Amino acid sequence: MDTNKTALADGLLEAGCIKFGEFTLKSGLISPIYIDLRRIITYPALLRQIGEAYLPLIRTLQFDRLAGLPYAAIPIATAVSLAGNYPMIYPRKEVKTYGTKAEIEGDFKVGEVALVIDDLATTGGSKFEAIEKLTGAGLVVKDVVVLVDRQSGARESLEAAGFHLYAVLTISEMLDYWETAGKVEKEKIAATREFLKNA
Repeated sequence: MDTNKTALADGLLEAGCIKFGEFTLKSGLISPIYIDLRRIITYPALLRQIGEAYLPLIRTLQFDRLAGLPYAAIPIATAVSLAGNYPMIYPRKEVKTYGTKAEIEGDFKVGEVALVIDDLATTGGSKFEAIEKLTGAGLVVKDVVVLVDRQSGARESLEAAGFHLYAVLTISEMLDYWETAGKVEKEKIAATREFLKNA
């Protein structure tokens, strides 16, 4: 990992966005790691750093506007939008029942390419829901860029459906770095690797 990535990995750890211990997941499984990227909104310098970290990846992609996924990725997509001067939209989780009744907030034209920005990739399920809303409104989606790929099948399921997943960081490269740098106890790293292998 380059110094920008290691600084980012350390920032996520220090901000408590990635915790080690014992956590009950939505699925009921007990996990030795917990990733909560919603916390980054409390740390403006980290959020700025994250916005800039997406740029080298997305500069290689073809798109007309960013589409931040609610809710965790909206601040991230905003940071990316400001860092790279890209226009942004977002699909609503709930459709408004008043006013414009918009399903997608922000201006766009039918046929434009939306680059999906999210915080975390696990299985890819929530991405499909959002992609459906975007394509249903006449946008084209080819690529999804996340801050952290948890490496739990999202890349494979998205690629099987014809989409490409890009990640600023993967969980395995962060674990390798934290272990080598002595930032996290070896037992916790080993338990996390074991859990992720079987999850």
